[in-house]
Amino acid sequence: MKPTLLLLAAGMGSRYGGLKQLDGLGPNGETIMDYSIYDAIQAGFGKIVWVIRKDFEKDFREKILSKYEGHIPCEIVFQSLDKIPEGYSVPEGRTKPWGTNHAVMMAKDVIKEPFCVINCDDFYNRDCFMVIGKFLSQLSENSKNRYAMVGFRVGNPLSDNGAVSRGVCAKDEKNLLTSCVERTEIERKEDGRVAYKDENGDWVNIPDTTPVSMNVWGFTPEYFDYSDKYFKEFLDSESTKSNPKAEYLIPWVVDKLIKSGKATCEVLDTTSKWFGVTYSADRPSVVAKIKKLVDEGVYPNKLF
Repeated sequence: MKPTLLLLAAGMGSRYGGLKQLDGLGPNGETIMDYSIYDAIQAGFGKIVWVIRKDFEKDFREKILSKYEGHIPCEIVFQSLDKIPEGYSVPEGRTKPWGTNHAVMMAKDVIKEPFCVINCDDFYNRDCFMVIGKFLSQLSENSKNRYAMVGFRVGNPLSDNGAVSRGVCAKDEKNLLTSCVERTEIERKEDGRVAYKDENGDWVNIPDTTPVSMNVWGFTPEYFDYSDKYFKEFLDSESTKSNPKAEYLIPWVVDKLIKSGKATCEVLDTTSKWFGVTYSADRPSVVAKIKKLVDEGVYPNKLF
């Protein structure tokens, strides 16, 4: 069974300003997402599902969906604040979406096969899709609770224009994830070493090869059931009630599942060098990097 690619496209680019999901960066106005979908098709994915906001639907259908028709089956699902379990209400003053794992939950009714979750505005490169596509394709038909994430080497996915936020991962001797801690400030220091700022404000050096999560996850459909269950726990927690910006994030759910022994999550290594538009100043270098890949023949001049 061919896996499905689930693209999280409901977030507006907060740091970058504007709809970065629709920003044309390739030679014919291709978006970063176009390259991800092209790579996913090459890696054997059989369907694309997007999570978007309802008010974005018209633009999305005209500017995005139309170009993939005939290439691969596509579906859209919608994320909104009011999509919460019965008996709960949206807290007063809450305007921020519920986070990445809430976005994943929106696809429960349309995904019945192994699937990969990605951000739609990150350029992951083909090896990443090959690695996760192979893992998902090789799962036995009724496989459950065997998940994976692509671990990028921290030295690869950094921005030259400021600190970045990444999930720093630890794994055991079987390459199974043991923890994934979101570090909100990671950068390359003047001495060339990569470091993050810890809870006490101290800088901690880490090797360039340390795996970090760039939000590329591989799941099977029972993950949706776990997500529903833990979402109630998240909504009931005091920390959520006291914080109008609290987010229900994928690493939090995965951490719960691996710590409780309900599931495993294999860390898959990739040589891919991530790049993305975290800051407006990143844009010219991304355009140049894409042009180089097109010139080298990695991608055709026109994708779709």
